[in-house]
Amino acid sequence: MHKSFSIFLLLFFIACSGPRTEETAEQKQLEQTTTYFLIRHAEKDRTNPDDEDPKLNEDGLKRAGTWASVFSEIELDAIYSSDFKRTQQTVKPTAEIKNIPIKSYDPHTVYDTDFFEMTEGKRVLVVGHSNTIPKLANFLLKEERYENIPDSSNGRLYIVTKNGESVSGLVLSLE
Repeated sequence: MHKSFSIFLLLFFIACSGPRTEETAEQKQLEQTTTYFLIRHAEKDRTNPDDEDPKLNEDGLKRAGTWASVFSEIELDAIYSSDFKRTQQTVKPTAEIKNIPIKSYDPHTVYDTDFFEMTEGKRVLVVGHSNTIPKLANFLLKEERYENIPDSSNGRLYIVTKNGESVSGLVLSLE
C-alpha cells in the first residue's frame, strides 16, 4: 500500500468516525446516518480444491491484520460475517480489538430479514464474498453499480452511507 494512500485512508476514516452525541438537531440527524463497511474475505487457502470452506492462507491472515489496523480508528456498532471459516477469520482480529462480537448472517437471505432495521443509524462492518458484497452494495444503493469482485482481489472496501433517502457509495482499495 502506498504511503500517501495510507495517509488519505486514515484521514478519511478519522473524519468519518468522529464522536456522536444526541444533543443538537444536527447531531440527531447524524445519528440517523447508517454506514456500511463491506469487505470480501481475505486470501483463502487454495491447496485443496475440494474444500468448500477453506481457512485463510498466510497472506490472508496478514490481510486480516491489515483490516484490523484500518478499522482500529473507526467507530463500529456491529460486525457481521457469513459463517464460512475465511470470513470469520478475516474479521476476527477487528472484532477482538473493537471488543465487538461477530454476528453471523446468511448473505443470500439477508434481504429477507430485519437486518436493515437492526442496523439503521449504526456503523456496521460486513464481511462476505466476491459475489455477495457487490450485490449487497448494489442493493443498498438501489442501482447496479458494482460487478462481482475478481477472484484475485481481496482488498476492496465498499462504503455505503445512508441518510434518509440519500445514499452514496465509495470503493477504496488496499491492493
